[in-house]
Amino acid sequence: MRIFQNLRLSVFVPMSIILLLSIVVGVVAPEAFYNVENTIVQFAFEKFGWLFQLSSVLFLAICIFLTVSKYGNIRIGGPEAKPDLSTWNWFAITLTAGIATGILFWGIAEPITHFMSPPEVLGLVPGSEAAAMFSMTQTFIHWTFSPYAIYGLAGVGIAFAIYNAKLPYQVSSVLYPVFGKKIKGSIGAIVDSLCLFAIVGGVAAVLGVGTMQIATGLNIVTGIPNGKVTWIIIVSIIVATYIFSSYTGLNKGIRWLSDKNTKIFIGIVIFVFIFGPMQFILSLGTQSFGHYIQDFFVRSLYLSPIDGSEWPRWWPIYYWAIWLAYAPLMGMFLARISKGRTIKQFMTMNVGVPAMAGVIWFSIFGGSAISLQLKGVGIWESIQQNGMEVSVFSFLEHYPLSTITSLIFIITVYISIVTMADSMTSTVSSLTIKTLGGGVSEAPGRVKIYWGIIMSSMAIINLLSAGGKISGIDATKQIATIAGFPILFFMLLLAYSTLKFITQQEKYDVATYPETAKVSLEDENEKVPEITSKESNEA
Repeated sequence: MRIFQNLRLSVFVPMSIILLLSIVVGVVAPEAFYNVENTIVQFAFEKFGWLFQLSSVLFLAICIFLTVSKYGNIRIGGPEAKPDLSTWNWFAITLTAGIATGILFWGIAEPITHFMSPPEVLGLVPGSEAAAMFSMTQTFIHWTFSPYAIYGLAGVGIAFAIYNAKLPYQVSSVLYPVFGKKIKGSIGAIVDSLCLFAIVGGVAAVLGVGTMQIATGLNIVTGIPNGKVTWIIIVSIIVATYIFSSYTGLNKGIRWLSDKNTKIFIGIVIFVFIFGPMQFILSLGTQSFGHYIQDFFVRSLYLSPIDGSEWPRWWPIYYWAIWLAYAPLMGMFLARISKGRTIKQFMTMNVGVPAMAGVIWFSIFGGSAISLQLKGVGIWESIQQNGMEVSVFSFLEHYPLSTITSLIFIITVYISIVTMADSMTSTVSSLTIKTLGGGVSEAPGRVKIYWGIIMSSMAIINLLSAGGKISGIDATKQIATIAGFPILFFMLLLAYSTLKFITQQEKYDVATYPETAKVSLEDENEKVPEITSKESNEA
């Protein structure tokens, strides 16, 4: 069959076996599945927590360097390359395909949690101004420049490899300066398999968080029972939607979804700001951003080595792990939509703009939630009784048209998950097919359906395996940490390779310097059957 001729069997087969076995173990022995997860997470935190923290700062520093240096003027795809997307569509896809689902869930939950329950070892009084500054500063660190820098670094490296060095549309192509032609063989297959495994875990984590939030919202608004059966139904509906969207391709599904989703985001922010405590939001947001700048290194590198607090494990390490899990495949996706832009434009749109959007989002939602908590509204108490997934609905109860806004929020979460999963399904599928150098091929529809089902199955298994030991949220944090742990080391190698690619442009940039650049793979001109859009959907 034609579809098998185009599959990268060295990636598709082993990862299918590993992931299907994981699903079987999760069904047959959920307690063992949980115990293995917990052991890996504890090892990653105890032995390499310091490296997670340092890397987050390092990646941001590299992105800043590439933006402000002379290398920022390098154009992805060469001097004559033209963008495929408008600036608005580029922004909308970048924003909603990245961490949009996360800010919907954590926009209230995280600021309130840190405000009312800061790490005991720091000696902060819950509910105090010092606790508020800690809360907002830490939230900004987790959700603004540092995570987007991880995506941005991966994206610019892969974009240069694909469009400038004319290498295949694969994550492993970014390591050409390190391994050379060896990326064509087993090294490339191992790297791409590792990244595929990570993104399945990352998507499973986000699907789990979003599913619980939707289930909680439906229970509050409509009375539908919130339990495991509801979770399975919700995931099934999400899967059906994002597989269909991914099936239609980038120019239809993702572009349409991201456009509508971004407009809803803007509307929600304006609504909360207008009907919220505007003066308090502006004051708290301004002061918090000052603390973020002042305390950036202290808060980014906090590990509690003497007091032994578990807080870093469940917060910053988890965040860096999930951003790392997403980074390679998100980098592939960002690379795909950034042809024709300079590196400076790429970093501005993929790091600076969404990071500032995060500052605005958390200032408005976090500031409003803290204000309500100070006035005696029991958002924190509601979280303690019913879990973090209830936070935003407890918050919206104190705004006009609470039932309507809650329904809109549920729909927004749903669309955000679909947009994210859509982009990742398309990218995972592209990683498991053969591609020619210097371009992007759309994967066959059956391949997209297959990976969409695999990722959703992992989400359900992970949620159900937690049982009564930990909450569903903590279960998603565990699988995210496992997914991101091995990618930490890959990203350090990617950072080195990307710098080598860009700082030695004349050696690697075939699109700009065809006479001096020497980039090739063995048998790079071999015939790889190209897949047309029609064949993709008919396969």
